[in-house]
Amino acid sequence: MSFTQLRAALALSALTLLASCGGGGSSTAGSGGAAAVTPGRDGNTLPIEVTNPTDAQASRFLAQASFGATSPGITEVVAGGDNGWLTSQFAKPQTLHRDYLNAVAATLAAGTTLNQNNFFETFWKQAATGDDQLRQRMAFALSQIFVISMQDAGIGDNPVTAAAFYDMLGADAFGNFRKLLEDVSLHPAMGVYLTSIHNQKESSTRTPDENYGREVMQLMTIGLYQLNQDGSLKLTNGLPVETYTSADISGMAKVFTGWSWAGPDKTNTRFFGGTPDPDRYWKPMQSYPQYHSTAEKSFLGVTIPAQTTANPEASLKIALDTLFNHPNVGPFIGRQLIQRLVTSNPSPAYVARVAAAFADNGAGVRGDLQAVIRAILLDTEARTDSRIGAIDSGKLREPILRLAGWMRAFNVTSTSGRFLLTNLDDALFSIGQSPLRSPSVFNFYRPGYVPPNTSIAAANLVAPEMQLTGDTSVVGYLNTMRDIVPNGIGTSRDVKSSYATELTLADTPDKLIDRVNLLLLANQMSATLRSQILTAMNSVAISATDATAADKARRNRISLAVFLTLASNEYLVQK
Repeated sequence: MSFTQLRAALALSALTLLASCGGGGSSTAGSGGAAAVTPGRDGNTLPIEVTNPTDAQASRFLAQASFGATSPGITEVVAGGDNGWLTSQFAKPQTLHRDYLNAVAATLAAGTTLNQNNFFETFWKQAATGDDQLRQRMAFALSQIFVISMQDAGIGDNPVTAAAFYDMLGADAFGNFRKLLEDVSLHPAMGVYLTSIHNQKESSTRTPDENYGREVMQLMTIGLYQLNQDGSLKLTNGLPVETYTSADISGMAKVFTGWSWAGPDKTNTRFFGGTPDPDRYWKPMQSYPQYHSTAEKSFLGVTIPAQTTANPEASLKIALDTLFNHPNVGPFIGRQLIQRLVTSNPSPAYVARVAAAFADNGAGVRGDLQAVIRAILLDTEARTDSRIGAIDSGKLREPILRLAGWMRAFNVTSTSGRFLLTNLDDALFSIGQSPLRSPSVFNFYRPGYVPPNTSIAAANLVAPEMQLTGDTSVVGYLNTMRDIVPNGIGTSRDVKSSYATELTLADTPDKLIDRVNLLLLANQMSATLRSQILTAMNSVAISATDATAADKARRNRISLAVFLTLASNEYLVQK
């Protein structure tokens, strides 16, 4: 089969994602360590630790816990175990994206300002090379729950506030959910995006802005319907029970009045944005009591009595404590984090185990995100090899994760040192997704999205990332990666791989495909795909007399092996 025929065949194969992303080919992932439990969908098995993982198990773990596996990362997980890797990652210092933007700003010519590309640069640099991989991966997951978007001019024209918000998510990723919720609520980026900044108390002609008061409930804490701890809906007379009403939104909206820009005073001018403090785009919003509602505030069964003297801080504390302690938060947030890291369709038992870790970390602490992360990544449904082939296992990799996986697997470097990537939104001529540029507060895709008229729908499963997938995006991804793999990406091909290790294996295609299989597929490549790729590589002869031609042939073999793997369903669906 020619390379052109192979490419067409794999493009057709990729298009089958429009019908189904479930199932998988025969797996060659090794078994080892403690991952011997085979949980049922409704089993009450506990999280496990794989203390002596195989290379394949380590690679699969890193696909879930980081932006992608690397050879050194696999070695580290094999040596210390998956739980040991988590402990090490929890202790690593955070790399701040805002520091990068400040450094770039210091080099700009007079009259030149930062732009969104500067945030993209630091995002991709940390995704590809950052040592604090778990924190960066968690920040990305949280950014799809606590959404701001640079498609909004108020955010996009101020990339420092976007970077600061992302840093805040990273800083709180290993802390407590209660602090995360407060930091999100008071961040100026969220204030601008969901219009809670300079939100004023009610008057005869005005009602408080309800935008954030609604979304903090619907999207960031409790969701639309009351849940059991396993994530299933509570039903009354066969119907789901709503978590809040329009009256609850109105009560919550009053809480978020009287908050605006940080600064050295609380004047009316500063409240409305005048005399801007130079640090206001990243410092938490401050209270302005003169604009805070003193009326009674009722929501979610709690009432804040009318205040004689406006007290925004007291109102905020009661509201956030109420949300934090709502029984929905553990299963609602836990399920979404499982979806972002491990699988789109976790079993009710998996959700319940993660919700239990949210409710109590083992020491009586609620909302400990380190405990939640361990519960998600060490669960039997995440770690047991026998789950890999199940139709409800795994998730579709969204475009950002596909690109980042290639970057990390093949140790890309940046000629400039800055990772000069720009907007990748175009679905036909690029990968169709850029960080912090979702089209709305509902993220790039909904957690409960079901592609219509597919086997996924027939099986009562969800496939959130499929909301980004269509004929255009599949073709765009394939064409983009076909170009990127050999040539690099970014301004002047700034980001590329030398494929130094792969070049040493190109003369032995079996060994080359073994390496690609381990790094990108955690040794899950099917015999069919392996045979197709080996046929393509072997069709490229390596000259024994012409060194230049031989080097080109070796690079062509590498490009074939890497691209055809990246184009396959077996990579696109992370199992």
